[in-house]
Amino acid sequence: MAQLHFYVPEPIAAEIRRRAEARGLSTSRFVAELVSREMSGGWPPGFFEQVAGSWEGEPLERPEQLPFEERDPLR
Repeated sequence: MAQLHFYVPEPIAAEIRRRAEARGLSTSRFVAELVSREMSGGWPPGFFEQVAGSWEGEPLERPEQLPFEERDPLR
């Protein structure tokens, strides 16, 4: 695996460390996951299991649609 070095402002570095610690990851692993997710171009692993179908409120209902609006033609 390649090793990269980069510089970020201290407030961003502190936030990276805080978020990594909150997830129980090393800073290096946390940043590697961020980069991998960004570079993959797809949905993050588990996205649909965590988001789609997870609504826990009252059932959503689509209101009745209004009639189509007639507009003046463009000239």
